[in-house]
Amino acid sequence: MNDDKAKKKIVVITGVTRGLGRAMAEKFIALGHTVLGCGRSRQLIDELRQKYPKRHDFDVVDVTSDEEVQAWMARLHKKCGAPDLILNNAGIINPTGPLWKIAAKDFSDVIDVNIKGSANVIRNFLPNMIKKHHGLIVNFSSGWGRSADKDVAPYVATKWAIEGLTQALSMEIPAGLGVVALNPGIINTDMLQSCFGESAAHYPSATRWAERAVPFILKLDENDNGQALSVPDM
Repeated sequence: MNDDKAKKKIVVITGVTRGLGRAMAEKFIALGHTVLGCGRSRQLIDELRQKYPKRHDFDVVDVTSDEEVQAWMARLHKKCGAPDLILNNAGIINPTGPLWKIAAKDFSDVIDVNIKGSANVIRNFLPNMIKKHHGLIVNFSSGWGRSADKDVAPYVATKWAIEGLTQALSMEIPAGLGVVALNPGIINTDMLQSCFGESAAHYPSATRWAERAVPFILKLDENDNGQALSVPDM
C-alpha cells in the first residue's frame, strides 16, 4: 500500500449516481481528486454536473455496451489522459428468489452489468494505463463473492466471477499496474434493502462507509496486485 496521500488522482467511477458510487465520488472530490463518473440516469448525472461543474466529468453511459464505454473513454482520454484509479463499482442484484424462479432476462441483466460491464471498462481503459506504466483497477466484489446465500444466486455468481477475473488479470498486466478485488462490506443501500428489507437500516450508510473506504482505497497501489481485499469494518 502507498502512504503518499498528497498526490491528487484522476479517478474513474462507474455507477456514480447512487449508493457507493455517489458516496465515493463526493468523498474523492472533497479530498481534492478529480472524478470522472458514469451512470444510466440522465437526471442524476445532470444533478452531479450542476453540483460539481469544474474539472470533474459525469456522463450517461451504459457499461454493458462496449461501444458506449469506448466512446466515453476516448472523450475522457482527450480531456484528462489515462486515469490513475478505476473503480468498477456499477452493479445490480437480481429480484430475490430461488434460481429456477429467476427470469432469464433478470439473470442476463445481472451478468451483463456486473461482469461484462467491468470487462468493457477494463478493455477500453487499461491499454492507455499500460502506456502510462501506472494505474490501479479496483473491481468491486462482495462478501457474496467469497461465500453464498439463498435467493441471490445470479448476483453471487457474478461476484465469484469478479474474483476470478481479477486474479487472472493480475497475472497479465505489466509492472507498474495493479488490480484488486474489493469487498466493500455490508452497507445500507437500495441494493441491500432489496434483499435485507428493514434490517438494512442496521448497517452504515454509504456516506458513512465512504469516510473509511476512500482513504483505504487511496492507499492501494501496484504492490497490492492480485489481492482480494475488504474495506475495514466501521
